[in-house]
Amino acid sequence: MEDRILQYPRIMVSAPSGRSGKTTITLGILRALVDRGLSVQPYKKGPDYIDLEWQSVAARRQSRNLDCFFMGSETMNRVITQVSSGADISIIEAAMGLYDGYDVRGSRSSAQVAKQTKTPVVLVLDVTRMTRTAAAIVLGCMSFDSDVDIRGVIVNRVKGARHERLIREAIETSCGIKVIGAVAESPDLAIADRHLGLVTSAEIFERERLLNQVAHIIEESVDLDGFLAIAHEAGDLPLYQDVSGGSQCDKASREGKAPSLNNGSSCLSSPASPENTSACSVKIAIVKDQAFHFYYPENIEALEDAGAELIYVDSLVDAALPHDIDGVYIGGGFPESFAHELEENITFRESIRDFAQHGGVVYAECGGLMYLANCLHNGESAYEMAGVFECEAHMETKRQGHGYAEVVATRDHPWMKEGSVLRGHEHHHSRLEGLTEDQHFGFSNKRGAGIVEGKDGMAFLNTVGGYFHVNAIASPDWADSFVRAAQSYREARKQHIG
Repeated sequence: MEDRILQYPRIMVSAPSGRSGKTTITLGILRALVDRGLSVQPYKKGPDYIDLEWQSVAARRQSRNLDCFFMGSETMNRVITQVSSGADISIIEAAMGLYDGYDVRGSRSSAQVAKQTKTPVVLVLDVTRMTRTAAAIVLGCMSFDSDVDIRGVIVNRVKGARHERLIREAIETSCGIKVIGAVAESPDLAIADRHLGLVTSAEIFERERLLNQVAHIIEESVDLDGFLAIAHEAGDLPLYQDVSGGSQCDKASREGKAPSLNNGSSCLSSPASPENTSACSVKIAIVKDQAFHFYYPENIEALEDAGAELIYVDSLVDAALPHDIDGVYIGGGFPESFAHELEENITFRESIRDFAQHGGVVYAECGGLMYLANCLHNGESAYEMAGVFECEAHMETKRQGHGYAEVVATRDHPWMKEGSVLRGHEHHHSRLEGLTEDQHFGFSNKRGAGIVEGKDGMAFLNTVGGYFHVNAIASPDWADSFVRAAQSYREARKQHIG
């Protein structure tokens, strides 16, 4: 039986290089289209948290990651068909340069995502100190891979009407595509930077004012009708069918639910299946606040799919973990920026340490790992942390690890089957010192810097903490293993109490 074909208006905003202004322009377009009354679904190519947060705020709709390292073509298209359902348009923000990828062939590049999803591309081009050369760059991008459908250009950081006219004429004459926007250089388009990218939206008190300001500039500078027209010309998106003769998305729709994507072969998150749900629900605390807020949405959904009840806690203000939890998930973030506040909340740190020392199931990533150390050094200052691991975290100005990561669970992993393969990424500026010689590690690295060469995921009882950020779509064993371990801890604790 043939696969069904569905139409989802979509477009990718890319650039020949990073720092071209595509993120700010994308945010402005998202908010400007929302202000027009459209429902806009944002996506970010690659393993990214911060742009995802900003996009979600700008579009008032949860942004999602699309990435060839985490998803095959079928999975990626299912994500779009599920997540974009009901949206008027989907906008994918690219990463780095359009053709920059995993290797010299550009594997896992933004261009590959555009091809796999049949999405037309608009280039954002920084035209600082150039005129006709802009056309040469656009023409080069267009001819480099004819399967990439580049349909328009937004020129950025334009200086004056004459500058714009020369560039517009050069591109449209030489390349045969429209310049659909010319954005002038302006301090009103600046969003503050820090070592991991854009400052998180949660830290910007006037984020709405800023986004509205950028949207106003974009509304005045970009032909949004032309932008929408390109999106509506996107190629048809296949909806792959299962062997029983109906697409899994269709079958789930008839049943009033969404099928799980966690095994990499269906759509998106689903309610927990009966076999995964115990009579006494597993409770997992998610530490989510200004210090820790880097979580893939799919990871949260995967834990719920596996049968967990999620309880959100704040490490900066809560006095302690809830008394009846079975697991704790501490994501990445900026603990170094809130080290004083984390240190001051002594009772919460103690509750984390006590929970881990009594065999509670804990999974910590990057910033979460730093929080589980004895102390955190940042510049000339040192701050006491939770003290679960006998080590110290040191912030460095130079990046210590960055890029895709792939790990394999070792025999020392307390709750994952040995040999389980997980995929994700790492991006950190800290390192650990003072590790004991007998420290166990739950992961061996196939790719990535890890904590020490070839190893990540420090293990202590049922606690695992590493620099590795897991992606649940690409790591189908992770959530189920986490929840099963939490269930075992819950049952053991009940028996002990009884």
